[in-house]
Parts: sequence; structure tokens; C-alpha cells
Amino acid sequence: MFYQLGEELKEIELKDIDLNYVTAGYLSCAELEEAAPQLGLAESTVDACREANMRFRSGVEVYDDYTFTELRIIDPSNPKGMDDCVALYIKKNLVIVVDVLDYDGSTKEKFMAAVNRYAHPNATLEKLLYAFFDYLIIDDFKYIEDAGNDITELEEEVLRDNVGDDFNLEMLKLKKQLLKMHNYYEQLLDITDAIEDNENDIFDTDNLRYIANMTQKITRLREDTDSLSGSVSHLQDAYSSFLDLKLNKIMKLFTVITSIFFPLTVIVGWYGMNFQSMPEFTWKYGYIYVIALSVLVVAVLTAVGKKRKWF
Repeated sequence: MFYQLGEELKEIELKDIDLNYVTAGYLSCAELEEAAPQLGLAESTVDACREANMRFRSGVEVYDDYTFTELRIIDPSNPKGMDDCVALYIKKNLVIVVDVLDYDGSTKEKFMAAVNRYAHPNATLEKLLYAFFDYLIIDDFKYIEDAGNDITELEEEVLRDNVGDDFNLEMLKLKKQLLKMHNYYEQLLDITDAIEDNENDIFDTDNLRYIANMTQKITRLREDTDSLSGSVSHLQDAYSSFLDLKLNKIMKLFTVITSIFFPLTVIVGWYGMNFQSMPEFTWKYGYIYVIALSVLVVAVLTAVGKKRKWF
């Protein structure tokens, strides 16, 4: 389907496209194959749309009268969900989004929201692209802010020793998600950079400020994502340091206990030599004496340990 943005938004057929007006189309792969010859689209680009590209850095192809790229779209708030994939054709006053793999129709919804965003008589190709990219990332700032707050809370939980055994696994999953987001924004920046270069002269130079603004917005998202990734790494380091500290405390406690009770081993060894001349063997209070001596030694060493803050 195609939409002409003239005095009013009007749905039109392929044969009715007038490039004097800004036109937007959302096509399936089958519809693209039928429309490609009339629109002058290279067969290689149509072939590329037949299979979803699951890589972010697919590149931007610039032709004499249009620009082509594939776009892998993620939803950061749903890391277990499937990623959408669309292809993007940009001609003079014409934008075509090809549904390569839109699982839940969310990308089409964002496309339609972009088409209806600006007053139609004032719509331009650059505004339409800005609106489409803006809807693709509209919820990402909220996700990044929430993720930052979650990381701060996790840091507090680490200090309180209130995290589970799978903490490192959860942090690894979060780092993978942030890396995925980083690659997603790099992909978007590749596209906006190619649009700003305007090699095939299909954009109005004055209106490219909309694309420049979008580039800045995506750059901030990428920088925030990288900052979060650094925070996760610091949090993992803090968790490892906390575990080391706990282990050191335990080892210190065992060392103190060993130090306190080691003299008892000496006493046992001393009286275990069984020399006949040892008077305690025949003394009727010898057993009590050894007990009292052991208790006294432990008490003295415990007092010394507390005074020197061994525990």
C-alpha cells in the first residue's frame, strides 16, 4: 500500500504515484517484486529482501536515484522477543518500507504513526524519515533510564549481600543485551550518516537538519548504552571484590580460631608423650589440672584476640 502526503493523506495504487508529492509505502516482499520494475529498483536489492538479515551491520547501498538498506529492529524491553527485519528504499519524495520479517506488526504500526505525524501539506521526505526512526527508538530512553536505576539497586543489594547465586549469569545476559543495543544504534547511525552525505542528491539540504537531529539523538542513546555497559562491568568487579572480602573474613576467622586452639594441641602432644616420670600421671588432680590449664589458655588468647581486634 502507498500513501500520498498531499493536502490530505490519501491511499493510492502503484500506478498513481506522483513524485511531486511525498509518498510512503509499506510493502510485502511479494508486492515489492511486482513494483520493482516500475520503480527502477535493482534486482539484487529485491533478492536481499527475500531472506531476513539477522546482522546489524548490513551496510547502505547508494544508487544513482535511490538508497537501499536493510534494518534489523529490536525491542530492548523484550529481550526474549524476536527481532523484526525490514528493508528501506529511499527515492526522491518516496520512502518504501519492505516487510521482510515483521513478527507482530509493530514495525508497520510505527510506520503508520510516522506517516500521520506531521501535517500532510508540510510533510517532507526528511521529516518522514525522522518520524519513522524516532518511533523506532521512542521507548529506548525509558528502558535505559530504568536499566540504570536497576543497576544502582543491584549495587545496593550486592553491598547488603542479598544477591542470588545466578548473579553473574544475569549480569552476563544484561551485558549481551546492551551490546546488542550498541550494535543496533551503530546500524541506525550508518543509515543516518549515509542520508546526510546525500551522495545521490535526493534530499533537500536545508531539511537535512532533521536527520542531523536524529543522528544526535541516536548518538546519545549509544553513549548511554555504553555507559550502562561500563556500569555493569564495574558492578561485576564490585561483586567479585565483595566475594573476596567475604572469603578473607572467613579465612581470618579460621586463622584466629586456629591460633587460639593451637596451644591445646601442644598440651595434648606434651602429655601424650607418656613419660613415667611425669608427675601429673600419678597426681589425683592431674586430669582437672589439664582441663583448667586448657580453659585458661583459651580464655587468655581469646581476651588477647578481642583486645587486638582479631575478631
